[in-house]
Amino acid sequence: MKGNFPIDKFEKVDTPFYYYDTDLLKKTLKTIQEEKGKHEGFTEHYAVKANANPKVLNIIRQAGFGADCVSGGEIRRCIETGFSPSKIVFAGVGKSDREIDYALDKDIFCFNVESVPELKVINDLAAQKGKTAQIAFRINPDIDAHTHANITTGLAENKFGIAMRDMEPAIEEAMKMKNIHFMGLHFHIGSQILDMSTFKALCNRINEIQSQLEEHHIHIENINVGGGLGIDYKHPNETPVPDFKAYFDTYSRYLKLRPGQTLHFELGRAVVAQMGSLITRVLYVKQGVAKQFAIVDAGMTDLIRPALYDAYHKIENLSSEMPEQKYDVVGPICESSDVFDKAINLNECHRGDLIAIRSAGAYGEVMASQYNCRPLPKGYLKEDF
Repeated sequence: MKGNFPIDKFEKVDTPFYYYDTDLLKKTLKTIQEEKGKHEGFTEHYAVKANANPKVLNIIRQAGFGADCVSGGEIRRCIETGFSPSKIVFAGVGKSDREIDYALDKDIFCFNVESVPELKVINDLAAQKGKTAQIAFRINPDIDAHTHANITTGLAENKFGIAMRDMEPAIEEAMKMKNIHFMGLHFHIGSQILDMSTFKALCNRINEIQSQLEEHHIHIENINVGGGLGIDYKHPNETPVPDFKAYFDTYSRYLKLRPGQTLHFELGRAVVAQMGSLITRVLYVKQGVAKQFAIVDAGMTDLIRPALYDAYHKIENLSSEMPEQKYDVVGPICESSDVFDKAINLNECHRGDLIAIRSAGAYGEVMASQYNCRPLPKGYLKEDF
């Protein structure tokens, strides 16, 4: 055992694979429930896109969470795992008719609607079934999340959501539809946010929106603020659980909920990222002209974030206690972008050493591909060893 990793047992498993520390997951879920529970009217839907491993989902469901889904496949996975449809919300800018039909058949809690054309389709499909669809409009509040451009979603011009100027006409249209029940507003401004002032700015904007709507006698039942809380990728051992207290306290202090309103959260990364590590094995140590490479058997097919976002993940050699050397840690995929990190210090590497790529519980296994005809990595819980 090195740190929290049973490396003696890892030796018997084919690499690469994902290892999920369920003790940390349960601690994180308990912290969320405790901090959320200090505030009246707060409820949580886990953002399934972060990690849809059925065993992980089952632990989250048992902790009392609902689910935030962005595809019909995610809704199906959650229902098969035992989530109540009454706690499932369905977001996504391009919901297909088939997905909408499935969600209507399952009587999910709410559709987070991202355009007026989508609203009309949901109304028509609900009418065909003699049902009423509960909807919230996703509004772009024009708040800069100050994070990576590819994960910023709340600016005025964005493929996601409805612009502020179009909000009232969309609500008025929804309220005229016979098979639509307008029940709330949805916001999600981006991911990996660590500055609470960004969430404060969102609260202030929502307060302005609510006051504006109330002047026109439009009252909101539910406010959904999405997720976005980031994690400490650089220090996963020192900060394994994000600062949920500051996160929920910010909304409690600055968001002016009306009597009877429910505030919905959709945390994903903050729930599962730190409990997951990609475990890979050194295939070769290659001496270059001015650097040396640790070539591992995991690649961008198993964890695409570094290639996609230039994302940082702490990397550790679990097998070595020897002095550190500098390495570029690279994978076997036939792409120059198949690099996990460059010029990093690792305990001296040798063929066969086990390497842990940390903080990979979110957007790791779930984004894996079979490019180069590679098999998908398996995900193992701590209990599996």
